[in-house]
Amino acid sequence: MLSRERWGHMIHTVKPGETLGIISANYRVSLQSLYAANPGVGHLHVGQKIQIPGLPEPSTIPYSIQISVGKRRLSLYNNGRLVKIFPIAVGKMLTNTPTGDFVIVNRQYNPGGPFGVLWLSLSKLGYGIHGTNNPSSIGKAVSHGCVRMYNRDVLQLAEMVPNGTRVLIRP
Repeated sequence: MLSRERWGHMIHTVKPGETLGIISANYRVSLQSLYAANPGVGHLHVGQKIQIPGLPEPSTIPYSIQISVGKRRLSLYNNGRLVKIFPIAVGKMLTNTPTGDFVIVNRQYNPGGPFGVLWLSLSKLGYGIHGTNNPSSIGKAVSHGCVRMYNRDVLQLAEMVPNGTRVLIRP
């Protein structure tokens, strides 16, 4: 869960089963930086607020992304107004696209392989929004859980949305 934080940095609300190691991996920040940003943090409990250094508070970003796994579409919003709908591919039955509330934590251009021209990492380790080297897959449930877009579409999306942008993935 994501929420507002007093200094403008992102705050993560601890979920059941999470550890600082899991949070560190999901947001691609070091354990050392998590400890530095959260002095005195010890044993985590559900509902505890943890500051994520290096990412802005998502509510300060005018853009948000809503993904419908069932409709296989990604909708981009600016201040709550629909800007554009993009066709996507999603995870297949055995490797479903995870649902929930995430943020874009970083990006890599030309990652190689099946990821096309761009990889946008989500705040769930191993998952992202990316381009493709197989454009005929768009519109299908064929990925290992990631959200796959046409290369031109993921580049257009990345030009508009900064890291920290909220990504809501629904069934």
